Amino acid sequence: MRRLPTALLVSRAALGGYLVVRPVQRDVAAFRAVMREYTAYVPWLLRISIGIPLIGAGFGGYLISPALGLEARLLQVALGFLLLFGLATRLAAVLALAVYLVGLAIDSILLLQLEFVPGTLAIALLGGGRPSGDHVLQRVAGTSGTVYGRFDPIYDYAREFQTRIDPYRRFLPTIVRVGPELWVLGAGLSEVGLGLALIIGFFTRASAATAIGVFSLTLFALPDDPVLAHVSLFGLASALLITGSGPYAVDGWLEGYGADEEADAPNADVPDAA
Repeated sequence: MRRLPTALLVSRAALGGYLVVRPVQRDVAAFRAVMREYTAYVPWLLRISIGIPLIGAGFGGYLISPALGLEARLLQVALGFLLLFGLATRLAAVLALAVYLVGLAIDSILLLQLEFVPGTLAIALLGGGRPSGDHVLQRVAGTSGTVYGRFDPIYDYAREFQTRIDPYRRFLPTIVRVGPELWVLGAGLSEVGLGLALIIGFFTRASAATAIGVFSLTLFALPDDPVLAHVSLFGLASALLITGSGPYAVDGWLEGYGADEEADAPNADVPDAA
C-alpha cells in the first residue's frame, strides 16, 4: 500500500524538476513548429481514419466492429468512400455517427469503438479540408463565370454554415482528446493513466506519441487483434500530435511553467470545406 504514494511522490518530483529545468525546450519548440505545418492535413487524416474502417467493416460483413456481426455492406462502404474522397463530407460523417449509434443501441459491445463518436464529430466540424472533392467543387463553384457555379445548389448554404461553425473550430483538439478514452476501459494501470492524460490534456503530444507506440506494440502482441477496427485510434492520436491539447486542458495551465503544449492549438489554418 505504501508503493503507490511513493510512486506518486516520485512522479510529482520528476514533473516538477522537468518544468523547472526544461532540458529540451528548444527541441519541443522546434517539434511544435513542425507539427503546425501539418495542420492543413488534419481533416484528411481524420477522414481516412474513419473511412478505412467503415469500408473494411462493410466488406468484412460486420457493423463497425468485428464483435458485432451485422452486415451493412452498401451503407458502410458508401459512407467510407465518401469520407475518403471528401465528398459531402459533413453529411457522410453525421450519417456514419448515426450508424454507430444505431449499432450501439443494438449491442453495447460497440462501446469498445467509442472513438467513432469524436472522430465523426471532428470531421463534421472541420469538413473535407484539402485534398478533397468538396474543396475542389467549392473552388469551382466560387469562381466567377463557371457553368457549374450557376447550378451548384449548396455553395451559398455551405459558406453560411461555415461562417456559423468557425468559432467552434478551436475545440477540435478537445473533441479528439476524449476519443482515446477507450484506454480508461483498459485492464492495465498504465493504459488507464495514459487515457486519463489524453482526456485531461496533460502533456498531450507526448501522451499521443506514447499511445501510438502502445497501439503498435499491442498489434504485434495480440495476433487475433482486429487491426482495421483500431485505425481510428491511430488517426485520433496522430491528429493530437499536430493540434496539441486545445481548450480546457491541463497543458493550458502548465504552459506558464514550460510544458510542451499550448492552450490554444493552431487550428485557424485548417482549410474550409463543406
